[in-house]
Amino acid sequence: MNQRALLIFCLIFLTLSGTQGMPLSRTVRCICIEISKKRFNPKSLEKLEIIPASQSCQHIEIIATMKKTGEKRCLNPESKAVENLLKAVSKERSKRSP
Repeated sequence: MNQRALLIFCLIFLTLSGTQGMPLSRTVRCICIEISKKRFNPKSLEKLEIIPASQSCQHIEIIATMKKTGEKRCLNPESKAVENLLKAVSKERSKRSP
């Protein structure tokens, strides 16, 4: 085997072996960058979004949209107030479904 063929083979082999284990995305893309520390009244919530953990973001994210201002706040899923809110929402949904 001549040297050129060997060199080309080595270059192809090194190129292919380097790309095999690369992840599709190197950045974590969470929506919630900062968790709000403000207190809130559950009656002032217009919408509550629960985004489960995924490959792009390893945290559960809870986003509350306020009625009057339309402001979106990221809530701490581990806080007692948010846990109670989620239980109340779950209980309300179970009452609605037949």
